[in-house]
Amino acid sequence: MIDSHCHLDDGRFNSDREAVIGRALEAGVEAMVTIGTGDGPPDLEAAIRIADRHPEVWATVGVHPHDAAKSADGTMARIEELARHPKVVAIGEIGLDYHYDFSPRDRQKAVFGEQLDIANRLGLPIVIHTREAWDDTLAIIEALWSPAAGGIMHCFSGGPQEAARCVAMGFHISFAGIVTYPKAVEIQHAAAGVPLDRLLIETDAPYLAPVPHRGKRNEPAFVSHTAEWVAALRGLAVETVARTTAENWRRLCAGARSG
Repeated sequence: MIDSHCHLDDGRFNSDREAVIGRALEAGVEAMVTIGTGDGPPDLEAAIRIADRHPEVWATVGVHPHDAAKSADGTMARIEELARHPKVVAIGEIGLDYHYDFSPRDRQKAVFGEQLDIANRLGLPIVIHTREAWDDTLAIIEALWSPAAGGIMHCFSGGPQEAARCVAMGFHISFAGIVTYPKAVEIQHAAAGVPLDRLLIETDAPYLAPVPHRGKRNEPAFVSHTAEWVAALRGLAVETVARTTAENWRRLCAGARSG
């Protein structure tokens, strides 16, 4: 299995980060993508610092929509520089978040667009965060993104209609622990119907732990529970979902960086 999205830099892992990575490997997680948004600018290297120490960990770089207001002169140039690091496989997570509005919406949109431009120039996939902002997120992507390198809709929170639209635009759809929650019916319907060659799984650790760990700190080893749920929704063996999602990730992201 591959955990296509986690936050190993999070402070909740400070006391046992090495053990968390070790448990993931023992659980059959062969690779983890740790997301490089951290606490936002000026520090943009949170993920790279961890990926450099662990061959099974890959990194992204980017400014999360929550931190868009922190982006300053030089931020985008630094992202573009770091994105050339051999362990960086994508620009992300980037997008829009209208639930919290921690940064003004106009600023979110501007920073989002600037990072799409970097991804286009470097030919890297994008990792999208969208919350209560589907229309604006997809409109900006349609206007500014060149989909040749592909992208990931992270922690997918829509239903079959949104999933189909994203697949048609060239995205892979990544399902996190939310898909195991009893009330997440629309997300479950989406997970059952996404084309198998566009399917990914993730934890978003330390957030959104799947059943049976809901309410606890999440960690990459728990991606196995998401794989089990997605497999059951699709009527497949869990080994098939594990193998196929790993192959999908390699084709999308490892193609951006040999390894």
